[in-house]
Amino acid sequence: MTALSILDLVRVTEDTDARGALDNARDLAVHAEKWGYRRIWVAEHHNMAGIASAATSIVIAHIAAGTNTIRVGAGGIMLPNHAPYVIAEQFGTLARLFPDRIDLGLGRAPGTDQLTLRALRRSPEAADNFPQDVLELQAYFAPAGPNQRIVAVPAAGTEVPLWILGSSHFGAMLAAELGLPYAFASHFAPELLIPALEIYRSRFKPSEQLDRPYAMVGVNIIAAESDAAACRLATTQQMSFTNIFRGARGLSQPPIDDIETYWSPLEKAQATKMLARSIIGSPDTVRSGITALSAETGADEIMIVSDVYDHAMRLRSFELIAEAGGLVAEPAAFSNETT
Repeated sequence: MTALSILDLVRVTEDTDARGALDNARDLAVHAEKWGYRRIWVAEHHNMAGIASAATSIVIAHIAAGTNTIRVGAGGIMLPNHAPYVIAEQFGTLARLFPDRIDLGLGRAPGTDQLTLRALRRSPEAADNFPQDVLELQAYFAPAGPNQRIVAVPAAGTEVPLWILGSSHFGAMLAAELGLPYAFASHFAPELLIPALEIYRSRFKPSEQLDRPYAMVGVNIIAAESDAAACRLATTQQMSFTNIFRGARGLSQPPIDDIETYWSPLEKAQATKMLARSIIGSPDTVRSGITALSAETGADEIMIVSDVYDHAMRLRSFELIAEAGGLVAEPAAFSNETT
């Protein structure tokens, strides 16, 4: 059975403020733990009114404090925005607070717009140092040597598991070279999924963290009692993608009856391309979609985005997905696994 996990966008909606979004993320994690999901991740985004996870490590602490066994982590931290030493301190602290439960996924994209990059004091060339920054970060999590003058306290010795995130060939090659698990963002960049997985698996070099390739595939899944009901819920996400193309990133909007009245033909084509691997429908439809995706990709794990506006309906969507994916309410079996 393919493991299932969750990427929570911590959406701020027209009916909730940032505090409500953060508490909803924690409540989702509580339910996800009960339903048998392996992990829940949140991602670093900046200057986006509709996403409340900018201070990613703090959000992870909020979620982990409300749960007991489910792994909690970043999917991911945009490492070029930060000094690796600072990220080591943050995630080392999380690892001390929540032993054997913290994941650190790393990306090299900025997670924001060009103007905000300057506010972050991020150098435009910072992404070029991403491979070296990953190695530096990894070293800070290793046990400190006897003559080591710079130690990331309390990170040293925590061995926080690292993941490489990607939506292109670059991340696949780096994850393979470093022997790290790889998560592909096919929930918004589906075109290169299969080639990236082939590169990762064919070039993988075993490491101390991982002895064989471990691939996670991101996918949008929205489940409801019927295909029609799920398709209506999916209009929230379709509007969000449309708004990106319009340069109007705002709060998450409630679903509408007819998405064709919202987007233009060009916007529809753009959004449909990015959402091409979405699985939307009844439990039977979702079960077939998960089975097909697992067979096509050979994924070790599927990371699910279920961008549903109403929190109760989003919980129901994830519950139906868990049932369709064959999960059992016994998450303790996964609690000490790195990948």
